Amino acid sequence: MVDDVNADPQRAAQQAADVLRERLGTDRVDLGLVLGSGWSAGADAMGETIAECELSELPGFSKPVVAGHAGLLRLVRTPNDKQALIFTGRTHFYEGRGVEAVVHGVRTAAAAGAGTLVLTNGCGGLRPEWAPGTPVLISDHINLTGQSPLRGATFIDLTEVYSSRLRGLARQVSGTLPEGVYVQFRGPQYETPAEVRMAGVLGGDLVGMSTTLEAIAAREAGMEVLGISLVTNAAAGISADPLSHAEVVQAGKDAAPKLRELLSGLAKVL
Repeated sequence: MVDDVNADPQRAAQQAADVLRERLGTDRVDLGLVLGSGWSAGADAMGETIAECELSELPGFSKPVVAGHAGLLRLVRTPNDKQALIFTGRTHFYEGRGVEAVVHGVRTAAAAGAGTLVLTNGCGGLRPEWAPGTPVLISDHINLTGQSPLRGATFIDLTEVYSSRLRGLARQVSGTLPEGVYVQFRGPQYETPAEVRMAGVLGGDLVGMSTTLEAIAAREAGMEVLGISLVTNAAAGISADPLSHAEVVQAGKDAAPKLRELLSGLAKVL
């Protein structure tokens, strides 16, 4: 099925959307959410679960390979009477399955009818005032993967890839949310202190290994995008402590009540 995703990504997304509608028993999806490292515990806060299935049961998907990512696809009815499709895991570019596999979930949500997408991640922070456990709205991004999900002469405006309208709604939920520029590296190795300094010189505030390719694919599909990072650690060179994925997972667990509260509030306004 990976070959099918790579060969004809739009057709593969439509096939996956058709299967998920049948599997989840719905003909309507309004909102898509991708819950990154540390965020999965907040899925319960979004509303009433209508149905769920394993992501790996759908065409073109596989089980998440990263600790901290669950492997469920949930259909939830939000307090705002929207039907939200929640991906509690994602495929990362460094897994080697190709760009099309990375953005397959986003394209599937769009093919199922979702017009709004919320992308979340766990990341390293460049600003000392953003302690681990701080959620940060993504105002813009820098894609350092050297790749794009777009093919051929597909010119997509990314002037406002992360919607200012949606960021405004998020600030209604939590007026203390800061904003920053997210920089995606290829991974899977963590960034060196020199690379982190480079990201800062380029205008970055956050560094990680996901999100930007998905955001580009979402804009190609006409979706409005809200991006939120959870600072799980100080980026390399900002702190003297070595980096580890265990630290990322633990920061997500520690921030779970805060993330649940934030997602619960977003479910009422999106």
